[in-house]
Formats: sequence, C-alpha cells, structure tokens
Amino acid sequence: MLPVPYGSFDRDQLLIRVPFTFFIVVTVCLPLVGFVSCITVSLFYHFSEATNTHCQVSNYLPSISAALSLTPERYIWRFCIGLHSAPRFLVAAAYFSFYRRWFSKKLVKQLLNIFTLLCALSENVGLLLLTYVCSAETYSLHKTGFIMFIVSSLLHMLFTCGLWQVIPKRNLSSEEVTSSRYKNRLFLFNIGCCTIAGYFYWRHNKYCEPGIPGSALQHGLPYDCLLGLWK
Repeated sequence: MLPVPYGSFDRDQLLIRVPFTFFIVVTVCLPLVGFVSCITVSLFYHFSEATNTHCQVSNYLPSISAALSLTPERYIWRFCIGLHSAPRFLVAAAYFSFYRRWFSKKLVKQLLNIFTLLCALSENVGLLLLTYVCSAETYSLHKTGFIMFIVSSLLHMLFTCGLWQVIPKRNLSSEEVTSSRYKNRLFLFNIGCCTIAGYFYWRHNKYCEPGIPGSALQHGLPYDCLLGLWK
C-alpha cells in the first residue's frame, strides 16, 4: 500500500474488492477440501489406525474422528477449519444486520434474530472445539464440541428458515427467494443425514456388527466366495 497525504481523497479508495459469492464459495469449500485430503491421506498411509474400532470390528473406510486424530491429517484439517471459521463470524454478523433491518420494530422477531446469531456463534465455536481437541486426546471435550456443533447448527438453520418465512416475499428479489427455498431443502436434508448418522452410530456402539466380508471371514468362507459377495 502506497503512502498518501493525510486527508487525500485516494486515502478512502478500496484497495481490493472480492465478490461475496466467491468469498462464500471459497469459505464453504475449505472443509470439503480438508475432509477429502484427510481421508485420502488416511487411506494411503494410516489405513489400519484409521479403521480400528474399540470393539475390534474392521471398518471399510476411516471414520472422520479417527482420520482427524492422526498426523499430518489433524494439521491439514485444523488449517482448513481455521481459515473457514473466521469468515463465518463475519457472515453471522452480516446476516444479523440484514435481519435487524427487516424487523426493526418487531420485538419477537428481533429476539429470534438474536437467538439465530447466538446459535451461529455457538456452532462455529463447537466446530473449532471438536477440530482442535481431537478424540484421541480428550474425548469428553471433543464429544462436547461435537454435540454443541450439531445442536447449534440445526437450531441455527431452523431459526434462519423461520426468519425467511416471515419476510414478505414481495419485498425479496428472485435470488433471495431462491436462496430461501434452498435453505429449507438443505435444512431437511441435514436433518435426514443427522438422523441416519445417529442411527448407525448407535447401532455400531450397541451391536458392534461386522460387515458382510467380516461375517464371511468369521464363518470360514473361502476367499473366492468372499470375492463373490463383493460383486
């Protein structure tokens, strides 16, 4: 940045302009890039450690918590989430200001806006907590961060969808209406994914069942039959 005389008009000029869409896309893609990178590294270099379970039943793919507790996977994930989290605080503040302009004279909706902001902040803090405290180090704290992240994210999306429903559609642009629809669909999709994941997590801890290949090996089936089961 070049120095300019104090009070010059150029002093207030923008140095860089980043489109909001590009900013959001990069922010959203960072966890995906970190996740794929960590799983890939675990598959090639730490397969046995990442697929090990407490009940000695083999996994076919590394679990997320197991993969992120290894090295260098944990540092890749922490780097991506660290870059991902800072913009999320800014986006939460931007949405809070956006909703506040819409509901400046409506107390109940302003309170809902405050709860939405608190859930967004709690979601982000929970994500940072479960990221920087891995399950292999302090499991109870990692579990607390995970629960905080899941509950806060669901409540955040629930309140967000509720706020968008009470905004008069005639005052929204076509892009904002489309955004509201996507929010509702993704919220339902997220609930479905969390329900399925919770069911399999409970079933694994309750019964500790092996998969088809594991069952075949335990019952002494030959290797040719095992290959046939995969086809």
